[in-house]
Amino acid sequence: MSRFPEWELNEEQKAVVFQSGGPLLVLAGAGSGKTRTLTYRVAWLMKCGVSPGRIFLATFTNKAARSMLDRVGLITETDLPLPWGGTFHSIGHRILRRHSELIGYSREFTIIDTEDATQIINACIAEKVGRRGARFPKGDVIREIWSLSVNTGQGLEECIESRFPQLISYLDDIKNVVEDYQLRKKSLNVMDFDDLLVNWRTLFLENEDLKWRYAEHFLHVLIDEYQDINVIQGEIADLVASGHRNIMVVGDDSQSIYSFRGADYRNILTFPERYRDCRIFRLETNYRSTPEILQMANLSIKNNTRQFPKELKSVRERGKKPYLVQLRNASKQAEFVAQRIEELRQWEGIEYKEMAVLYRAHYQSMELQMELVRRGIPFELRSGIRFFEQAHVKDIAAYLRILVNGYDEMAWRRVLNHVERVGPATIGRIWQEIGPSSSPLAVFLSSHILDLIPRPARDGIQALQETLSGLLQGGYERNPTGAIAYIIEKAYAQYLAANYADYRDRLDDLVHLAEYAAPFQSLEEFLGELALLTGPGEEGYNIDQDRVVLSTIHQAKGLEWRVVFIIWVAEGRLPLARALNDPGGEEEERRLFYVAVTRAKDHLYLTYPAVEFSRTEGYGYVLPSRFLKEIQAAAKKESIEPFDYWVGEDY
Repeated sequence: MSRFPEWELNEEQKAVVFQSGGPLLVLAGAGSGKTRTLTYRVAWLMKCGVSPGRIFLATFTNKAARSMLDRVGLITETDLPLPWGGTFHSIGHRILRRHSELIGYSREFTIIDTEDATQIINACIAEKVGRRGARFPKGDVIREIWSLSVNTGQGLEECIESRFPQLISYLDDIKNVVEDYQLRKKSLNVMDFDDLLVNWRTLFLENEDLKWRYAEHFLHVLIDEYQDINVIQGEIADLVASGHRNIMVVGDDSQSIYSFRGADYRNILTFPERYRDCRIFRLETNYRSTPEILQMANLSIKNNTRQFPKELKSVRERGKKPYLVQLRNASKQAEFVAQRIEELRQWEGIEYKEMAVLYRAHYQSMELQMELVRRGIPFELRSGIRFFEQAHVKDIAAYLRILVNGYDEMAWRRVLNHVERVGPATIGRIWQEIGPSSSPLAVFLSSHILDLIPRPARDGIQALQETLSGLLQGGYERNPTGAIAYIIEKAYAQYLAANYADYRDRLDDLVHLAEYAAPFQSLEEFLGELALLTGPGEEGYNIDQDRVVLSTIHQAKGLEWRVVFIIWVAEGRLPLARALNDPGGEEEERRLFYVAVTRAKDHLYLTYPAVEFSRTEGYGYVLPSRFLKEIQAAAKKESIEPFDYWVGEDY
């Protein structure tokens, strides 16, 4: 290998790369060259004579591992493979293939995907529980509960109480199903994705000699994105590094935002306690954002109490201050963002793909999606499918379509398909009976329709009859907001709880949909708007790659854009009201805000509406986010002004 290219590193990075060994904690701030530092560390170890086969490198994704190893090859001018580089799951798979007999599996075990896992759990439900009605959780929900329990280190009961409280009455049955699921997997010689970690840990804890063989083999252990690993991964990392104790973990506690899927940032906070002799390094030189943007980020994150203090410093020249923009309402907020996107493209030549709109929850993008469609601005949705094309939104729309047009066969089939124990044959019989009539809805609501229904399905059909009858009697044809709320309360909320692990997010979507429907005077008007927004006119966007990015903050982590809009920077929205009830919720919400701010390179806009509509309380004032108030208070102490304020008479 030629001379090591150390000139490509700054002094902070060099201090990390050239360490001889021992426990190392690298606190890598946003945009500070974390990946470069880790890559050069691997290359330096190889230059010093460490065999690639004795380096353990765990990354967040296999793609990140491949990219890092390709770069190592360029630096070292070799094509030597790094056999133990990849995700925890991929490395665990390799180890289990070698030693699975020690925990009761053959080496020919297969890995099942989520669909296969759900099928096995459904079989367990049928045997251990039997038919328990529409409210009993489906197999994919129990699979999600089991996965979260494993990855968070919580017991099943604690996990259900904290994350799925609506299912606590089924605790004993769920426990029986999970126990049977574990036994069936072993009898079938299969492992699910979580088992790759659980069984790896079990393998090492139950076989001390084997654990020490691997611990002695790996001379250096390197962990990327350490703030995002879960309890099991943290334990495995400590076991693997227990031999030579040359463990380097790289991460940023200020960007730990994935607790909802099991990440535990206490791994990084307690690292100095578990490794008393560790050395701590900080990468604080930021190459991404202007000083003004970083100033605001620093003022915000300092309000977290449980963290390693750090302060990002920009190498860039001064730019524009972030804009703080209060708009009249949610529609005006959407108009402002869309108008500003057009102006930045026209006046400053910034491509659409260099602009992003970030938000805390998917439903917060609803008005903006509609405004972009109206203006013909191409956009790419990173937070899921377009709001009005989501299954739960289309489900609610199907109820409304039946009220407006009783001959809408597809709407009937969609609604009937959700009724417990009603299959295609029964749906076909119902449609043959009501479709040719002069009033399909009236025929469906008549008592004789139950004669067509198998006895086990009659309770579900009667419940649907009551819901549709209530919608008619309540006069909801002229009240879209009330109609949606009624459907949620009488029928759909319980369906969501039983069928979706993320039911609370979906319920938030529908509550917001009801509030959005308030200005519409009839169901026909509201459904007409939905049809226009999901029509074929949007298909062309799939061809054009120059598109504005719409994304939740979670999906945006690790990315960057020249222009970033953060919308709904308001109390209850960012931070999200529901998240504030979780232990440590406020600090994680502040980390989310910090991640969003540090995605911006040149321009940052923070927006919120002054007024919003609530179905239960009518129109009310919106409070700016506590994070904005904190920034203003901290800036005042330092006699600085963190924002510019946008003044526009049209908004």
